[in-house]
Amino acid sequence: MRTRLLPLLIVLLAGVLLALGFPLAASIAAAEQQRVVVDRIDDTARFAALAQFVTTRPSDQAAETDERFNTLRSELLRYEELYDIRVGIFYRDGAAMAVAPRRWEVPSTGEGQRAFKEALAGRRSHDPGQVWPLQHSRLAVASPVIRDGDVVAVVVTDSPTGQLRSRILHSWMLLVAGETAAMLVAVAAAFRLTGWVLRPVRTLDAATHGIATGRLNSRVAADSGPPELRRLARSFNEMADNVETVLDQQRAFVADASHQLRNPLAALLLRIDLLALDLPADHSEVASVRAEGKRLARVLDDLLGLALAEHAPADLQLTDIAEIVTDRLGAWSPVADREQVTLTYSGPAAVTGWADPVALSSALDAVVDNALKFTPGGSPVHVSVEVEGDCVGITVADGGPGLTDEELTRIGDRFWRSSRHQNVSGSGLGLSISRALLAAGGATLTYAPNEPHGLRAVIKVPRQGEGVNGTPQALIDRQ
Repeated sequence: MRTRLLPLLIVLLAGVLLALGFPLAASIAAAEQQRVVVDRIDDTARFAALAQFVTTRPSDQAAETDERFNTLRSELLRYEELYDIRVGIFYRDGAAMAVAPRRWEVPSTGEGQRAFKEALAGRRSHDPGQVWPLQHSRLAVASPVIRDGDVVAVVVTDSPTGQLRSRILHSWMLLVAGETAAMLVAVAAAFRLTGWVLRPVRTLDAATHGIATGRLNSRVAADSGPPELRRLARSFNEMADNVETVLDQQRAFVADASHQLRNPLAALLLRIDLLALDLPADHSEVASVRAEGKRLARVLDDLLGLALAEHAPADLQLTDIAEIVTDRLGAWSPVADREQVTLTYSGPAAVTGWADPVALSSALDAVVDNALKFTPGGSPVHVSVEVEGDCVGITVADGGPGLTDEELTRIGDRFWRSSRHQNVSGSGLGLSISRALLAAGGATLTYAPNEPHGLRAVIKVPRQGEGVNGTPQALIDRQ
């Protein structure tokens, strides 16, 4: 969830920073240019004040001896030499009063021409257009020279923009560095914020998964995160407590009912045996009643076993799976010989997994017993063990009639038996008990068709045990 939430927050933060950064960058550029323009306005005003009292034209013979004219011309030359800014004072007809560098004329186009025409109207030229770092242009500023209320000449300055563009670019780099630092700080804050918000969600997800997989004691610490998530964690814990209480009561009821019914049933079977003494030995009804009584006794035993399997915690330990499988197959070999079924094994001589040996043995007994029941004489039952990634797989493949796709979805349900197998002894609880025993230790039991016919029961045992909150035991051992 963090990988989906963080990009959204980063995009929003980047949008805010860009929305603030672009206007600020434009403002910085405008402020830098305004400083240059104001400086040029002051320069043109000073030159206009000097030119206001010059009445001699350069073509006049008295121009060389006119002290004011010579002072003005020397000021312009020195200004151009120091600042590399072209400056000129031009009469209304465009003729030059004094210019620097020499032979510079009124610009015929562009900003210089516009500024000259605006100054002829008796006012200072408007501010030139904005100069950007990658834009190679010049700044033209003009001021009128007014004598006796009339505009007699115009002072024009034409400035290079290299230093201005450098200052703007430097300011922009500082702005980018600042925004980058702010973005990094914002990303770090967003990372911490999402972690603070999502940590209770991950804990709640882990606890929910634990309860879904049978660890009903999974709970959530409701001491971190936003108030809403803490309240949700407390509500989840209360719900889990109620669910665990209800399930415990259900298991206790099944176990107590199974236990309490055993004695009356035993007494009933005993009375049936006593009544049978007064009846003929081949009386069919007595035999039917005895068979139903024994069947009911097996159902009660299986109910009690199921209640204990769902309630008892698994004693997980590192176990040699291959050894358990071969041992149980050896125990079932006499039954297979009696039923004339070939019971074979293939797989490694030793492979370890994390399981409860007693629970795995009981579940394997139920699966092998089920395979032998439905496999006709002369057909094989093959048991194999192989390592599948982080699991050890135990496959029991029989040669029986198998199940349909619909029946495969029902197998393992409590008291369910196929309508085609009602004449086979059993209570319909054996595979349910097996699944409960395996689930307590993190193992699974699944079924699939066996080719060309029959059923494949696959038990998968994890190769790593789970410690606290689902942490692999191997990781806990290394810490």
